[in-house]
Amino acid sequence: MTAPRLLVPLSLALISACAQQPTQPVELDAESECPTRLQVGQVLTLTLPSNPSTGYRWRIENPASNVLRSLGPEVYSAPEDEDVVGSAGASTWRYEASSTGNAQLVLVYQQPWATDIAPVQTFDCKIIVR
Repeated sequence: MTAPRLLVPLSLALISACAQQPTQPVELDAESECPTRLQVGQVLTLTLPSNPSTGYRWRIENPASNVLRSLGPEVYSAPEDEDVVGSAGASTWRYEASSTGNAQLVLVYQQPWATDIAPVQTFDCKIIVR
């Protein structure tokens, strides 16, 4: 095979490899991991400690909707080794980086009926999508 005939398939393979961006999921479970950098198309999984049996729930105050798209509702899971009613677990949300830009993802942990009382905890994370 001649050099030009080899260059065409090789060039096409390189172009397609460059066009595909890495889309490894990003797991986030602490504010100390912020700011978080994502590429368009990457999935972000946010997991925070939660115990709905106390009446406290995470409420999304700012969903960073200009850069993130929700992939579904909150999912609560209790630890498998705990069979105790009322034991703490974790709440998880999944997002996809939908467009470039910067935004704040903000959640507050409070009792839904006590909105006039300051949240017990706030999760505030800068999201940077390139």
